[in-house]
Amino acid sequence: MLKAGIFLDIENLSRNGGWGIQYDAIKALVKAQDCVVLRANAYLAVDTELEAKDSDYRRKNEQYRAAIRRNGFHLVLKEVKRYYNSYGEQVLKANSDLDLAVDALLQSENLDYVLLGSGDGDFLRLVRALQNRGKRVDLLSFANTSEELRKEVDFHFIGFLVPGLLGGNGSRIEPRTRGILHIVDEEKGYGFITARTGLRADDLRYDIFCHIKEFARNGNFVDNAYFADLARRKAVVEFDLQETDKGWQAVRVAEFNWE
Repeated sequence: MLKAGIFLDIENLSRNGGWGIQYDAIKALVKAQDCVVLRANAYLAVDTELEAKDSDYRRKNEQYRAAIRRNGFHLVLKEVKRYYNSYGEQVLKANSDLDLAVDALLQSENLDYVLLGSGDGDFLRLVRALQNRGKRVDLLSFANTSEELRKEVDFHFIGFLVPGLLGGNGSRIEPRTRGILHIVDEEKGYGFITARTGLRADDLRYDIFCHIKEFARNGNFVDNAYFADLARRKAVVEFDLQETDKGWQAVRVAEFNWE
């Protein structure tokens, strides 16, 4: 089995659709790649000044950090710093990119596989450096992923599509299937969806038929131009999966709103 390390940029994941992420599901995802997890690091900002003033805010954040630790992740905390820009406006900053990159490079010495959790293009050089050391580097991200980063890694897991990754504990739940409308015939009004069937990298199917008449936006049918734009944007859609005599079909389809 491959020896694996997980390095998660929590701030990037959370603000781009990964709120409510299940940390045990991330470990399950890595193990499904025939790996044993040796290192699991999560990088998180902490506002000590605000926590000192607001006990309820501090309590909620302590509970969140404790939950991450219970799932076997080592937390690396970056304190929020306050600055004033040229307009006199207060700016908050807590960037863990350097910490994550240095740790990944040092700890990869005894690893075969690295899962990077972030969509930040600043990690492009880290990915190349790890690959040059013979490591397989996969990416887990949600929205606003750097296109260069996505193309550079060995495999990109779209977080919205990974079964069990979002939901539970009062957060968003996953009642329906999610996928990417990867190709459409704009004139005829139909296309095909890519969806995940399991946790392995190749557990994907590309043959889920989708007709424009099954798609709704704000309770109304969509036009052909909007339908085609979904494929261009690689938009995430959610749907109910129905088996027909012609194969699998997506019904009651809608664009997935992660915000």
